[in-house]
Amino acid sequence: MQQDWGKILKMLSEKKNIKTIISRYGIYIIFLVIFLVLSIANQAFFTPSNLLNILKQASTVAVIAIGQTLCLITGGMDLSSGSIMALAGVTSAMFGLADKTNMPAAFLTAILVGMLCGFINGLIVSKGRVPAFIATLGMQQAARGMALLVTNATPVFGLSAAYIFMGSGKVLGIPMLVIIMVAVVIVTAFILNKTKFGRHVYAVGGNEQSAHVSGIRVQRVKLIVYTAAGALAGLGGIMLAGRIQSGTPTMGEGYELDAIAGAVIGGVSTSGGVGTIYGAVIGSLLMAMISNGLDLMNVSAYYQQIIKGIIIVLAVLLDVQTKSSKK
Repeated sequence: MQQDWGKILKMLSEKKNIKTIISRYGIYIIFLVIFLVLSIANQAFFTPSNLLNILKQASTVAVIAIGQTLCLITGGMDLSSGSIMALAGVTSAMFGLADKTNMPAAFLTAILVGMLCGFINGLIVSKGRVPAFIATLGMQQAARGMALLVTNATPVFGLSAAYIFMGSGKVLGIPMLVIIMVAVVIVTAFILNKTKFGRHVYAVGGNEQSAHVSGIRVQRVKLIVYTAAGALAGLGGIMLAGRIQSGTPTMGEGYELDAIAGAVIGGVSTSGGVGTIYGAVIGSLLMAMISNGLDLMNVSAYYQQIIKGIIIVLAVLLDVQTKSSKK
């Protein structure tokens, strides 16, 4: 036992190992510290109902952040996910009305609308060679406009109980939102970590030219990644619509930024080639936890926006510094 502790202390004493530990587990350490601080600062924070509320708040953003993670790892990003959520949410809500419930159609509509938008993003980025920032910014405007057009800028109310259950129901006391998030995490983490396609995603983000020379179909990988990100945004749309119990054309505004923030804070590099699904989810939970804690302490929403902005900049700065120190 003493020998084990000796090895740990020796590892911690070496500067290189300390950097490795911080690089790999820094987000988890920060998460634990902030969790403890908020638990001490406000008694209402560390309660079962509030912790479940944090999970529910983070679930939809985490699903979008997973899609962002795929895009970021390939060296791109998706600024359209919030608008795709709105378009998928309102179109699926039209099939989920109480007087003509068709949940399979509602669910498939949300996913297919998201996939179509993501596929268009992927085509423009991979085949058109347009920077992801510009391509997805255009989709952000177009999808939001479509959501307003198909609803005449009016929310879709009167959703069925089955539809609302997707965003507000529970199974054995666990919110459906959390169950959906966990399922998405398991599937996407397996694909990234255990499949050939996952290795190709990292290879494209690490060095696109080398990936192409080694025989990887770079354009195909990007097309699939953006299509998957769109599908996850569509899923997020039905989750959010079920939670707020209406399909609102203005919903999802700013979610793409929260998702990018969650992914980057979770260690996903903005330069591509680095990042994990678990890190993105922890980053999303961290952002939700901070917002929840500040709400309980009655901190103004304006200050919260400032704090979130500072956190995002610091996370990107840390990523840049880490990259430069390795060169």
